[in-house]
Amino acid sequence: MFKGRHFDRSVILLCVRWYLAYNLSLRNSEEMMAERGISVDHATVHRWVVRYSPELLERFNRRKQAVTRRWHVDETYIKVRGRWTYLYRAIDSSGDTVEFWFSERRNLAAAKRLLSKALKRHGRPKRIVIDGSQTNREAILSCDTADRLENGSRRELKPIRIRQSAYLNNRIEQDHRVIKRRIRPMLGFQSAVTARLILSGIEMVHMMRKGQAKYARDPQPSLAEQFDLLAA
Repeated sequence: MFKGRHFDRSVILLCVRWYLAYNLSLRNSEEMMAERGISVDHATVHRWVVRYSPELLERFNRRKQAVTRRWHVDETYIKVRGRWTYLYRAIDSSGDTVEFWFSERRNLAAAKRLLSKALKRHGRPKRIVIDGSQTNREAILSCDTADRLENGSRRELKPIRIRQSAYLNNRIEQDHRVIKRRIRPMLGFQSAVTARLILSGIEMVHMMRKGQAKYARDPQPSLAEQFDLLAA
């Protein structure tokens, strides 16, 4: 994973973890490493975050625990180069993250992409709570129909129940705030590509803090220990 890198694995992981987990700018990371006698340019830290976030997330997902069968789905706004883009997210009834999807547009295709990923990874939920969005409702109905048509078993699948309630969906609105708090010091992303990659790392750290992964030796490792285990 770190073959051929000029810096030691521990330095790279530390910079990536700090940037994804805490309200730091890239220059904050550069200064903090300088205090430890390590000269790392802020642009290098950015390259590490973009390079390793998706790979660490992929390894995390292999250890990800099952979620409940009652989900909440919603989207939130993310600024990229001065314009608004959208982060579609789903959490379960326990508050654990089910899935997320970054999109430059707020439309049916984006909502369906989120749900398709969630269904493929976690199976069918019994119920999905959404706000008043008709687009999200259409996406659920479409993905539900496709999933039932592709069902290989002889057992007839029950349709996914849809509950539209802004009040009940306040759970995911609160969860959005954790992601938005981390993004705020970044002052917006410079491209959709880097936004997608960095957001994957931020969402991973959020799931780590929720304790959503299984580890053989230690059931509740620290954030630093989880990064080390995933990079091993």
